[in-house]
Amino acid sequence: MAKVLIADKMSPLAQRIFEQHGIEVEVRTGLDEDQLVGVIGDYDGLVVRSATRVTARVLEAGAPRLKVVGRAGIGVDNIDVEAATRLGVVVMNTPFGNAVTTAEHTIALIFAMARHIPAADRSTRQGKWEKNRFMGVELAGKTLGLIGCGNIGSIVADRAQGLKMKVIVYDPYLSEERARTLGVEKVDFEALLQRADIISLHTPLTPETRNILSREALLKTRPGVRIVNCARGGLVDEEALAELVRAGHVAAAALDVFQQEPLRESPLFALDQVVLTPHLGASTSEAQEKVAIQIAEQIADFLLYGAVVNALNMPAVSAEEAPRLKPYMRLAEQLGSFAGQLTESGLRRVEITYGGEVAGLNTRPLTQIVLQGLLRPQLEGVNMVSAPVIARARGIDVVTVERENIEGYRTLISVEVETERRRRSVTGTLIHGAEPRIVAVDGIPMEARLGRYMLFVRNIDRPGLIGALGTTLGEAGINIASFHLGRKEAGGEALALVEVDQPLEDSLLERIRTLPHVVQAKFLGFG
Repeated sequence: MAKVLIADKMSPLAQRIFEQHGIEVEVRTGLDEDQLVGVIGDYDGLVVRSATRVTARVLEAGAPRLKVVGRAGIGVDNIDVEAATRLGVVVMNTPFGNAVTTAEHTIALIFAMARHIPAADRSTRQGKWEKNRFMGVELAGKTLGLIGCGNIGSIVADRAQGLKMKVIVYDPYLSEERARTLGVEKVDFEALLQRADIISLHTPLTPETRNILSREALLKTRPGVRIVNCARGGLVDEEALAELVRAGHVAAAALDVFQQEPLRESPLFALDQVVLTPHLGASTSEAQEKVAIQIAEQIADFLLYGAVVNALNMPAVSAEEAPRLKPYMRLAEQLGSFAGQLTESGLRRVEITYGGEVAGLNTRPLTQIVLQGLLRPQLEGVNMVSAPVIARARGIDVVTVERENIEGYRTLISVEVETERRRRSVTGTLIHGAEPRIVAVDGIPMEARLGRYMLFVRNIDRPGLIGALGTTLGEAGINIASFHLGRKEAGGEALALVEVDQPLEDSLLERIRTLPHVVQAKFLGFG
């Protein structure tokens, strides 16, 4: 009989569901790492929320019996996913269970901030009657600017429109069609800063979005702006925010997430204009029940039937298909990630073509892996199961084509991406049946192996570029592992894919972009 450990406090419905499926379940909360290491080898499955840390040491102690770790919620920062993958442990989460709850908390904080509710409550409890001190603002007619309009952001937009607010959105990956469906106006980042009365963040924390509301960005906002963050700590420069609230440029702010949690010290504590809550976005009884039920059902189905739902590190394929699909999965991930890292505007359409031998396989999981790779550079927590849902929610049209007969290769996968600005394509194959290779980019033939760190350069084919590029990298102390070139015709557009031994700093990329005949230069990273 399968056996599951519930290691964090959660709805008792999770235990009931396991028992209904005939799975033995124990609830033992509050275990530290040593205690968990001592018992985890007795279980097939582990269910956690955010309190229990599932470290590599815990996972190694659970091997070989432990098969699955389930997170009742979306974030898996407390789970060593890399170690789990290495040890063959499936990691699942519930990516959409908290969306409504978090969106509602955002709206609640907007109200609390606009009407000074926490400060007015404190004042009234002290026996004061300060009506003039707590003059608020109406939300009706105000412009709400959303940075990010995915699952949660779109719900906030809907609720805000019910309050008669105008909603503008900065989200490079939101299509115009999806924006029209939501009834929001898509704008660029500068326009959002200049126009929004209230700015609310709904984007994951990535290198591109860290401190997206920096001091510089906050200074570009209109005087009297109000800032809300229920997404991720680190999106807002908290020191700069406190300074600008004190200066009066930012009228008020409301934060549920912080750079350091739990929040023990902060310049925001002294400001009555700022509303602070202890990461309550997902804290409703309904949301807790949803994620508990979902993770219990997912783990039960996996342990009993081998079904894989919302897995972050395992594709939804059968045991029979896995050996044949494994090299294609790696190729699909690389192609999607390649296109995704080069995409800088809203996605409209993705066409994936399977040619030759791969066309006769189960290509559905490969499509999901391409989408995962395509979306992961911009979105936190994307996996092969959630990627198609996210693509549909963002109005991205996904098309697959299968062609058994192709020329020149036994097997090919091609990913063509259409954005608001251009079309881009990347094609790959398998060498010796197992090694992924890029064979064309935007129709320009080239053969390249993708290493961990890659420099992509688009240039006009003129003499001297290769030497200048090599010299620039050499002067920066960057070693070149491999150098791949491609062009259609002499003097036309050309491409270079350069494998290097370490990541490239932004300052070095700027130097490369200033080289003669360089059109585009971007650093690409592959796991």
